[in-house]
Amino acid sequence: MSVVTRILAVIFAYALACMAASFVFTVGMLTPQWEDWSSLGPPSAALWAVIAVGAALIGGVALLPTLLVIALAEGFAWRSSLVYAALGGALALALGFGLDLGGHVGERAGALDHEREVFAAAGIAGGFVYWLFAGRSAGAWKTFRN
Repeated sequence: MSVVTRILAVIFAYALACMAASFVFTVGMLTPQWEDWSSLGPPSAALWAVIAVGAALIGGVALLPTLLVIALAEGFAWRSSLVYAALGGALALALGFGLDLGGHVGERAGALDHEREVFAAAGIAGGFVYWLFAGRSAGAWKTFRN
């Protein structure tokens, strides 16, 4: 596999991972407001627009830290789905909340717990989708031919 092909696969997988993370984040944040699931019907165009804009925002905010993780994964040829899911969740939590992992007191504490769960779930989904399209063959470009 050539390096150019690998770079294109990484870009494509990153775009799909951002879409998946945006979908999980959008649905996770809207779910507490949905009382009756049966009356929702199919997703509207507005929901898909929010997901598309969210994917662009996630892609822009997470680009540099994700490039560092991708470079490490490619260099060490990490191919485990658990590695990508765990790093995606940790990266999403770090980008969303920084290193403030201490407990919060008050009526907002439950909302913060829900937000952290949604951030982690979105990162895990993004990491898993990236692994599905590019992570399974990480480091394959390093094979030498004689």
